[in-house]
Amino acid sequence: MSTVIRIQREDFDPQAEADALTKGRPDVGALTTFTGFCRHEEGALSALELEHYPGMAEKELQRIVDEARKRWPVQGITVLHRYGKIMPGERIVFVAVSGGHRGEAFAACEFIMDFLKTSAPFWKREHKVDGSQGEWVEAKDADDKALERWK
Repeated sequence: MSTVIRIQREDFDPQAEADALTKGRPDVGALTTFTGFCRHEEGALSALELEHYPGMAEKELQRIVDEARKRWPVQGITVLHRYGKIMPGERIVFVAVSGGHRGEAFAACEFIMDFLKTSAPFWKREHKVDGSQGEWVEAKDADDKALERWK
């Protein structure tokens, strides 16, 4: 059972991360991945600034991963999240889950993303193309609603 949790400024290679969960593992029957990108918000956004609470963010991600492992018999989990200024089209977050079957891998991957979006201590601020700096982005009701199905 492998677990990788990293919070980093630099970009990542989703294929290399996915390969690390499956290479030499004939017991893996499924791999699900999610990659989240910075959107341009209909041309209004020049960058997204992401901050996190060092130490606490890693602990919360580990707690989420541990809970996913309790719920599903998965083999490997990788969670990567970037911080700093990220431009539209650049990767922000990556979650990959390997398992014996697709159902458990899909469910664990979605569970991790749903909780990461709502409970991990990350904050986003929009930078507009007109040069203005937006406020810190508020949590979305839809993200909170997504958690209801896991209770």
